[in-house]
Amino acid sequence: MSILTKKEILHRIKEGQIKFSPELDEYQLSPNSIDLRVGWSFYVPHSWKMNEKGRVAVNADYLNYQNTEEYLKLIKLSPGQYFEILPKEFILISTLEKITLNCGDIAGTLLPRSSALRRGLQIETGMIDCRYNGQLTIPVVNNSHHIIKIYPGERICQMQICKLESDLSEDEAKKHGKQEAKYVGSTPYSLESKFDSNEEIDLLQQGKLIELKDQYRIKTSQEVEPSSTPDQEGQTHDQQL
Repeated sequence: MSILTKKEILHRIKEGQIKFSPELDEYQLSPNSIDLRVGWSFYVPHSWKMNEKGRVAVNADYLNYQNTEEYLKLIKLSPGQYFEILPKEFILISTLEKITLNCGDIAGTLLPRSSALRRGLQIETGMIDCRYNGQLTIPVVNNSHHIIKIYPGERICQMQICKLESDLSEDEAKKHGKQEAKYVGSTPYSLESKFDSNEEIDLLQQGKLIELKDQYRIKTSQEVEPSSTPDQEGQTHDQQL
């Protein structure tokens, strides 16, 4: 796997294999990466709520797929506004750009910019799958002792584009394990964590890890089911492999 340079990125953009909406500007293209801009949407965890018992803590259970409660609240800024992230606070930010990878031989990696790290912002890395389309979610933590202002449009992260060893079809790229990719088509209004399959979650909640591993074991190409052939009397016997 190799990393695309600026020349190769521009060629892919020209061919329509990589698209950004809004389009990139001259500040964003680096020798071997693309700076992404902060969008207008910020998600902030809320730690308490009011119910019939009074003020109670919010206990986030992301494996409880029957619960529709939102653990994060959306804050959407307007032009001219900024977001102050508190010391040790965790938030989610959407990218300004919608990213579309229109071919199956490239994928991306989300990385922090060094200038953001020097300010004390911890920006988590992540994979951007081939044939992905949508906004990206940026998990950010303020590790400094100061309140840090973040402005929509700032460049706090970068995307490297990698050339894959082989080309994946659209169906192959969309399949993540036994389910479809969860975050394809993400928008600034759908940044919260999405559920894994109910079958997997049910087994996890019951502590049935051995059953999960046995039931969904990946079969290798060498594991061929034995076939049967009829003998002279019409009975069947398994062929020895």
